[in-house]
Amino acid sequence: MSKEEKQFQYWAEKSAEGVLERYPDEKIYTCAAGISPSGKLHFGNFRDLITVYAVAKELEKMGKKTRIIYSFDNYDRFRKVPSNVPESFEEHIGKPLTGVPDPEGEKTSYAIRFQEELEEATKRMGMNVEYISQTEKFTSGVYAEGIKKAMQNREDIAKILLSFMSDKSKQARNLDEAKYIAEYYPLTIYSEFSGKDNTEVLSYDGEYTVTYKCHDTDKESTINFKEKPIVKLPWKVDWPMRWEYENVTYEPSGADHTAPQGSYYVGVEIAKKLYSNIPCYDSYNFVGIQGQGSKMSGSKGNAVTPNELMQIYEKSLLKWIYLRKNPHQTFSLAFNTELYRQYDEFDRAAIALNKNELPESEKRQLEVSYDETGEDVPEKPFPFKQAVALGQIVQWDAKKVQEILYSLEQQYDIATIERRLPLAKAWLEIYNPDEMISLCESTNSDYVQSMSDDSKQKIQALKEKLEEDLTGMKELEATVYAIPKDESLSQKENAPLQRAFFKDVYNLLIGQDKGPRLSTFLWAVDRKAVLRLLDI
Repeated sequence: MSKEEKQFQYWAEKSAEGVLERYPDEKIYTCAAGISPSGKLHFGNFRDLITVYAVAKELEKMGKKTRIIYSFDNYDRFRKVPSNVPESFEEHIGKPLTGVPDPEGEKTSYAIRFQEELEEATKRMGMNVEYISQTEKFTSGVYAEGIKKAMQNREDIAKILLSFMSDKSKQARNLDEAKYIAEYYPLTIYSEFSGKDNTEVLSYDGEYTVTYKCHDTDKESTINFKEKPIVKLPWKVDWPMRWEYENVTYEPSGADHTAPQGSYYVGVEIAKKLYSNIPCYDSYNFVGIQGQGSKMSGSKGNAVTPNELMQIYEKSLLKWIYLRKNPHQTFSLAFNTELYRQYDEFDRAAIALNKNELPESEKRQLEVSYDETGEDVPEKPFPFKQAVALGQIVQWDAKKVQEILYSLEQQYDIATIERRLPLAKAWLEIYNPDEMISLCESTNSDYVQSMSDDSKQKIQALKEKLEEDLTGMKELEATVYAIPKDESLSQKENAPLQRAFFKDVYNLLIGQDKGPRLSTFLWAVDRKAVLRLLDI
């Protein structure tokens, strides 16, 4: 590949090449991601998984076997009560997330509620992912050797952690480095007495046995963590331990983890000292939301989940928005009219793909986006904005929309009409009710008082025409342009007269200056209601 071609290379292909350069002879390439299910798993979190998915697909294209694993770090502690959870859940702070009940009483635990929704979403998008419960891993004892290795090298780990602390941080904590190293144990114990992690390691025998104190009960106990696995490693040690255990070859991480003193670089140093594996990685930036307020947060309860986004986004479009961006690039998902632009760009790419006019990198992004979704690349997709405009005036009836389009001599792929109408309906009714068009409930008397006699006469002429059972869209189109037309004037001179007439009709029918194509609207809506509102 030439230098110029490298410049425009698809980012996931470039990352996959980096994996093969470091690990040329793996029988299977494990690509990993994960999240602590402390709240709604939103589409900001999803960037982790979609990045892994993209690189795995490129490795497969290169003839390699891959495994995508996604860890639910559900053995993490329950740190705080989200805003949408009862305050009484404070009693569970310090327990593992799988030890906290579901606030709605439907699932087996707090964590499971959020895990299942993400699993369902990725299945809908055709993503083949192996999900791992870290509660099951830790409590099964399979990590005992990795934990023992960390405990046996606890002083080395303490020194590594200290090397990443700033002098300011050490001073703020009044840290005695020698004491810190001597007393440091890379182990969290969930108490046998309280089920919580408010515990302290008192001693370690160099193998599998530790003595600890439960501060909630003031009780002490000695356990063999291989036989009684109620322990876990802290994150910065846990992560490199798992790299070795799962033989991870690629794992991206958020920009916060890859800051100079972030957990990724701490993990790399610990892996060099204790474990055998350091995966390739990409640092990714976060995803924004337009039209839904502030930054998403799962723990605050205001996050938007993948399934909620698929109320308004086609599955393929949602994947494409991520895949087309280098992980370092930021972008936003949209609940406002910015969504129109995203659909339009997606449709232009689909049309170019069918004409074989897309650059290779963009072609690959689109192909992977459609992969396993059950959605075909349309030759002529139905514009989303038009789905919103036409759908609402025919009560989301796909056959009526097709009839309108036929009368307007517009042809689109039927599959995209049927697929987009429900999405357009959800976008309008759930997220943008202010954009909805509906007939006035009664005569717009205030507007009638502002109209001239000539304007009222034109409205009366329209009413009489509609009473004649005028039903064809072409006839309606001709009528609404003919009524305000002055035959003595040119087409250019008639245009403002016609616009003024349309404004009058729209205000009488929907209370707005503008609306959908007038002839189409008059054809689709309740004729009796229209006649009543035009009776001025």
